[in-house]
Amino acid sequence: MSTVVKSPGRLVVVGQGFVGLPIAMRAVEVGFDVVGVDVDVVRVWSLRDGRSYVEDVTDDELERALSSGRYRPTDDYADVEGFDAAIITVPTPLRDSSPDLSFIEAATKSIAEHVRPGVTVVLESTTYPGTTEELVVPLLEKGSGLSAGQDFLVGYSPERIDPGNTRWRFANTPKVVSGIESRSLAAVQRLYDRLVERTVPVTTPKEAELAKLLENTFRHVNIALVNELAVFAHQLGVDIWEAIDAATTKPFGFMRFTPGPGVGGHCLPVDPTYLSWRVRRDLKRDFRFVSLANDVNDHMPDYVVQRLGASLNRMRKPVNDSTVVLLGLAYKPNTGDIRESPALRLTELLTEQGANVLAIDSHVEPHRCPSNVKLVELSCQVVRDADVVVLLTDHDDVDYTLVQRSATAVLDTRRRLSGSNVEYL
Repeated sequence: MSTVVKSPGRLVVVGQGFVGLPIAMRAVEVGFDVVGVDVDVVRVWSLRDGRSYVEDVTDDELERALSSGRYRPTDDYADVEGFDAAIITVPTPLRDSSPDLSFIEAATKSIAEHVRPGVTVVLESTTYPGTTEELVVPLLEKGSGLSAGQDFLVGYSPERIDPGNTRWRFANTPKVVSGIESRSLAAVQRLYDRLVERTVPVTTPKEAELAKLLENTFRHVNIALVNELAVFAHQLGVDIWEAIDAATTKPFGFMRFTPGPGVGGHCLPVDPTYLSWRVRRDLKRDFRFVSLANDVNDHMPDYVVQRLGASLNRMRKPVNDSTVVLLGLAYKPNTGDIRESPALRLTELLTEQGANVLAIDSHVEPHRCPSNVKLVELSCQVVRDADVVVLLTDHDDVDYTLVQRSATAVLDTRRRLSGSNVEYL
């Protein structure tokens, strides 16, 4: 005799990308009826066909969610009618170095039309302190004609999705939660207590919004520190990687960060600037650590091209008309996410200098590949014909032995390879 599982409620997840889709799948798993909203019609079609474009969600997981009858991907906000809770996970990019909250505004306005007494609305998109109370709440009240904190409940819970991380997933990563007042906090915490193993309540949305920016600013600044050290260490003839390995043996007071070709994704190149923008606007001060970190990390692709040019010069070859193979386009290993990837800037610089740029990355969707780069498959011939191979993203599915044996020269920005033909960043 089969048992009918009663749904704990109707949940809307706005945004079905690297953050929203894993949340939707987890919600279906624990019994929610889930409407996954995305304005990208192609993505919606893909989801309906059972094809996942997010590495953290397999096709099998998606198919199980669809087969349960409790997951409905859509691009039509009319389908959210009658929801009990809504989670907004939309992008918050920069536009002319200032926060672009247009996606939050559009999603909130669309949700507001369907807000009714008793529902809970949570923002997860990374943003500056004050966004939930100063932007989201007024839009919800205007669109619904109801009062937040009285008729419906509102909170903020910063996303902590780490694409490609198989140890820390959505369900077992502690979740910071907040509400605009005590009833909202209680409702937001109840919602996430069903979805994750541990919730961490804070007093107001501002603390939760700042906590997310603090996490990412911490990483951004420390990566910039080690990136600048890598540049100076090379000029001083010191092996930065060996120094990092040695420092890591200290059991206290040190946390390992490693250099690379720059930073990408949304968290590091974008999020700290949200905090810096708010400080500059309200306090008329410059957040100097963020400004310096931006300057260092933004110029790492330029440094990689400089090192690549020096490598070619030693072989008596110019960058112009050289064949450069980029190993990896995504901003981090084992994902296809190329948002703000340093590889994008690197390809611009190389093509400006006349290089023929090829790229190998099985994770990146072909239509998202930069137009000035030819996406190819890894083979002995491709690597052998290259004047230099630049390892940018160390995906686990790459045959590094083939690369090491076949390449004339390798500039390894991740210290994944070894050999006389390999040079480290």
